[in-house]
Amino acid sequence: MSKSILVTGGAGYIGSHTVLQLLQGGFRVVVVDNLDNSSDIAIKRVAELAGEFGKNLSSQKIDLRDKDALTKIFSSTNFDAVIHFAGLKAVGESVQKPLHYYNNNLIGTITLLEVMAAHGCKKLVFSSSATVYGWPKEVPCTEESPLFAMNPYGRTKLIIEDICRDIQRGDPDWKIILLKYFNPVGAHSSGYIGEDPRGIPNNLMPFIQQVAVGRRPALTVYGTDYPTKDGTGVRDYIHVVDLADGHIAALQKLFEDSNIGCEVYNLGTGKGTSVLEMVAAFEKASGKKIPLVMAGRRPGDAAIVYASTAKAEKELKWKTNYGIEEMCRDQWNWASKNPYGYCGLPDNSN
Repeated sequence: MSKSILVTGGAGYIGSHTVLQLLQGGFRVVVVDNLDNSSDIAIKRVAELAGEFGKNLSSQKIDLRDKDALTKIFSSTNFDAVIHFAGLKAVGESVQKPLHYYNNNLIGTITLLEVMAAHGCKKLVFSSSATVYGWPKEVPCTEESPLFAMNPYGRTKLIIEDICRDIQRGDPDWKIILLKYFNPVGAHSSGYIGEDPRGIPNNLMPFIQQVAVGRRPALTVYGTDYPTKDGTGVRDYIHVVDLADGHIAALQKLFEDSNIGCEVYNLGTGKGTSVLEMVAAFEKASGKKIPLVMAGRRPGDAAIVYASTAKAEKELKWKTNYGIEEMCRDQWNWASKNPYGYCGLPDNSN
């Protein structure tokens, strides 16, 4: 009997790619998403890409804070585990609207955990973030690196991690894996699903992509005097399909390892790439020139952040398969086929 997985936020960028990998791995998947920053078109496309496995996918528009709606879903399906992606994730917006972030991310998660406990579903993979390492004093970041959130978004991730550690201590039946992502980029090789941020992108790659398709005039590079090889910030970029596979590996660990408790894994490549290196790789993949505007450092940005991936490689038997060239190739394939994302039309958010 194939296992049933609830995926919160499954219509989002990382969620949709993970749902596709789950379906192709023989899982049954129920997606819940409030579509606040995602599109139900993504779910339809995932079902098409999954071919015959598409029949094992269903989705509902639900906000996790709606306990009655969530309870109804758990009452109708016996879930083997939950992958929890749902949450607001723009750093700048979280600084402007902290209550909005605390309300959505914390109350949504607490409600989910309460409903899971009430229905005896105590296996969870939680989508955390490398942002909880703050400004790392040493790189690479290991799972033992000190935790420090620099903004309300990061604090919601850190608080949820603490909640997970606490509930597992209080009830050893819980088995939880916290996945700390570095910088997800790229898209499915079909170019049929990819990242489609609303409004002005917060991350480098979707911004480069929007410049390449003519939606924005230039890329602003923040900080050209960092102590790095070309003066620009260095980050660990990971292909979204590798990241999705990391979730499958984490699920397998939950099902196979009875002693798991609450465990943390970094998901990255273990390599740092500078902003200018990423721009050059994207120009090569797309054949487009990306005009740059050089600007001062942004407050709160670290110079160099990349992951130690040894623990995930050893314990999850997972490692990345794709490099920067493939990330840029797949990102451009998605962008050129869907220059305005899922809606297909120029938006008015510029």
